[in-house]
Amino acid sequence: GTSLCTDKSVPAVVIKGLAEHKVALGAPLCPCRFYEDKEAEAKDGYWNCPCVPMRERHECHCMLFLTEDNPFAGSEQEIGYDEVVDFSKGMS
Repeated sequence: GTSLCTDKSVPAVVIKGLAEHKVALGAPLCPCRFYEDKEAEAKDGYWNCPCVPMRERHECHCMLFLTEDNPFAGSEQEIGYDEVVDFSKGMS
């Protein structure tokens, strides 16, 4: 299993970015990377969440899915909508 980062602003910002990409691009493209062409990357699917590194090796560079051996892993596995909104205020 995985858990969220102890600093809930981290998953909140990632989730907000994923949601924005889902609306704009039709896919939850990882918001933690730079893309020359977001539309092409979304269609390719490699960096759509959960990305290939996460699916294959359980490596989440966004710190959204943390294994228990990660020093930043908290005990919580859920974050609510209101928390996402509150923690991601001012982030674009």
